[in-house]
Amino acid sequence: MNLISPYFFFPGNCEEAITFYHQCLGGELAIRRFGDTEMPVENEYKNKIMHAELVFGDNKIMFSDGAPHKKIINGNNIQINLHFDDEQKLEQVFKKLSDGGNITMPLEVTFWNAKFGMLEDKFGIKWMVNYSLDQQN
Repeated sequence: MNLISPYFFFPGNCEEAITFYHQCLGGELAIRRFGDTEMPVENEYKNKIMHAELVFGDNKIMFSDGAPHKKIINGNNIQINLHFDDEQKLEQVFKKLSDGGNITMPLEVTFWNAKFGMLEDKFGIKWMVNYSLDQQN
């Protein structure tokens, strides 16, 4: 594993939050909107943020307005994202974390060229795991 990042979800005001955190922390900001992706969403949601990253120093915070069909609740809007540099390790950790918990998205290849999955562990902590397929030889 090479990076652990918090992933913040917002109920429609992600852009405002990103602007605030960027002003506070500085760094490099990258934003991808739902309308820039293959994900089908209603027209009024296309300008919402699907994924954004704020990188400052050796740190990274990720942000999203979340999927349009999922309600974002303050206090329940942070997940831990694990970035792996080894696909087997990703699979092992995902299996162990999901033991006694609930897999909310099975490990699968995504449109952003990664193996990705989501789960809630037996303690109610929400995890996302990611392995970039660009790393393969």
